[in-house]
Amino acid sequence: MPAKSKDSRPGGRSARVRAAVYRATVDLVQEVGAEKVSIPVVAHRAGVNPSSLYRRWGTVSALLADVAAQRQDEGAPELLGDLRKDLERAAVWTLTDLSQPGGVAFFRAEVAPDVDERRAGLRECLERVSGRFHAALEAAARRGESAPPLERVLDHVVAPLYFRVVFSIPETNDDYARGLVAELCDCGYGVPARPRQD
Repeated sequence: MPAKSKDSRPGGRSARVRAAVYRATVDLVQEVGAEKVSIPVVAHRAGVNPSSLYRRWGTVSALLADVAAQRQDEGAPELLGDLRKDLERAAVWTLTDLSQPGGVAFFRAEVAPDVDERRAGLRECLERVSGRFHAALEAAARRGESAPPLERVLDHVVAPLYFRVVFSIPETNDDYARGLVAELCDCGYGVPARPRQD
């Protein structure tokens, strides 16, 4: 897992350095691939002393995992107030994030070789991805609509997207992502829940 920074103050030099390192890491992964990225190379690109990166992250795997977490937290789509549309947007967002240059590399970095780190990385990744869909499900429930359990969304929408991108299966595109949501919603979700008959 990424090492905690000793300087947790928002803004200032620490924030500027972190932003430069993130940007350099993303650019390098896209240019040469994650396997060729190293702490000294990132430090040179970011204009930072390598010792600063070693103190903050320790290893290139921890740095890549930290950048992966940062990327997944950016660009969350706003809810539209329609369960199917909201789930579609979350699905397309997930696919876009995973499919962009370096997306799979960052995901693999987050799933670290160390067993304990891998479990923690998977757990954090799952929590972030789940949050994208959980917000739509909660909003639908507040509107009185029937909504699938989060686990069903993960099984029927998220898992296929990750599987197909990781294994480079053709035609894994926005239409495919929307189709997964449509299949799920066609089971009767996204409509007002029927009142109980006493």
